[in-house]
Amino acid sequence: MPEPREHKRIVVAITGASGAAYGVRLLQLLQQLPHVQTHLVVSNAAWRTLQHEMDLQPAYVHSLADVVHDNEDVGASIASGSFRAHGMVIAPCSMRTLAAIANGLADSLLTRAADVMLKERRRLVLLTRESPLHLVHLRNMTTVTEMGGIICPPMPAFYQLPQTLDDIVQHSAARVLDLLDIEHELSPRWQGLRVVSN
Repeated sequence: MPEPREHKRIVVAITGASGAAYGVRLLQLLQQLPHVQTHLVVSNAAWRTLQHEMDLQPAYVHSLADVVHDNEDVGASIASGSFRAHGMVIAPCSMRTLAAIANGLADSLLTRAADVMLKERRRLVLLTRESPLHLVHLRNMTTVTEMGGIICPPMPAFYQLPQTLDDIVQHSAARVLDLLDIEHELSPRWQGLRVVSN
């Protein structure tokens, strides 16, 4: 009898930037995948955003993850390179968190886990949320990209002809799954524009 497939461990982090729905939707989608194990870490500011934007309490958000870590617990499993995580997503990613990662400031479990992803050459995806961007924001994005991270601002994809806000959030979450090499059928693949005859 074959051994059961090993879980893909995905660390999901939520920060205080606007766009809490992206992190929540990602957790909801990953929860439906039997061979994915999620590890969640939420910043203090994120709890305020989750309550304000989505009226969500910690108990519900915690229920979406397989393992929940306290952001102050820098001794947690995800703080070590020996913890074999497939990847990490920060959704949304605040400019403060981006700056900490870009400058190697592992001052919380969230930023330490991101630092681990970079040093171990594993996938790190940041759904950066801010507009407009000033020069330091842009330089921090460049720095993280040069270190191997992926900057993935959640931009609306109007070619998908979204009908609702939920459609826009779903599409961004689907793109994240693509970046993590996780199979899904959440949105149609682009087949090219149809030729319209006169």
